[in-house]
Amino acid sequence: MSKNDQIMDALDARVERRNERRNLFKLGGGFAVGAIGGAVLGACSSSSDTAVAQNPPAGAVNLDVEILNFALQLEYLEAQFYSYAAFGTGLPQSSLSGTGTQGAVIGGRQVNFTDPLVRRYANEIANDEIAHVTFLRTALGSAAVAQPAIDVGTSPTGAFSNAARAAGLVGPGQAFDPYLNDNNFLLGAFIFEDVGVTAYKGASPLVTSKVFLEAAAGLLAVEAYHAGLVRTVLTAKGLETPTLAISNARDSLDGASDLDQGITATGTGNAAASNIVPTDANGLAYSRSVGQVLNIVYLNAVAGTTAGGFFPSGLNGPAAFRTT
Repeated sequence: MSKNDQIMDALDARVERRNERRNLFKLGGGFAVGAIGGAVLGACSSSSDTAVAQNPPAGAVNLDVEILNFALQLEYLEAQFYSYAAFGTGLPQSSLSGTGTQGAVIGGRQVNFTDPLVRRYANEIANDEIAHVTFLRTALGSAAVAQPAIDVGTSPTGAFSNAARAAGLVGPGQAFDPYLNDNNFLLGAFIFEDVGVTAYKGASPLVTSKVFLEAAAGLLAVEAYHAGLVRTVLTAKGLETPTLAISNARDSLDGASDLDQGITATGTGNAAASNIVPTDANGLAYSRSVGQVLNIVYLNAVAGTTAGGFFPSGLNGPAAFRTT
């Protein structure tokens, strides 16, 4: 048995175990947010916290609800991209409804993967992101916002092409197709993953409910795993240079601070090291504010921008929070 076959068998076993765990929870007939938090982090919340999460009272946890709805809309974006890339279909209609204006998905199709490991990774990330949408919608209940309009298409004037053009990956009038092949898919994924990590870290200090904070920590951990996986495979395929360009483009959108790092080798000889994990001088992940994250996904450096890029009609939810 080859090394690749051994790795694939191990991934199959992991997916099977995870599906068994999910089916066990499904047998319970629906989740309270505390139980979902337990599924993500391996621990159950107290009954009082669970009651708060199921029926968040007005005032005390309004900000928590807004934060989770902000996270939900980022997860809508990631889940739609990965679901189309891996399986050729988007989220079911039952996962899109909620408060605010429900929007359609522009573009999206299945990638013709040629590297079996990239396919396995794509399937795994897609399943995780789809589960995140379900998790957050269940946690928020009737307070969950609807999916806004999302652009994951391949038009020369679409979000992916504009992002790639800003990074110099394609020229004027040219399109970037993240579904074309394995490498393009990985670069498309790179556009999202590091941003998700910094978004969750930046929002975590604002969360007041311990139950919601536990959930956010679980989501942050998974997004960090995804980001590390994508960065590792990009490195293995020799695609460090375009990641530097994408990183610089993101940094040009989120303000003067340098909160982003592409993938590059550091040091020489025995001191040589990789830069798979983008960290500050303390070895910590970077944080982005809501406004900084929105500048990136809207592909617009102007503070207070309310729509554009991957969310052509903007987000659902309180306008004041969206531009913080």
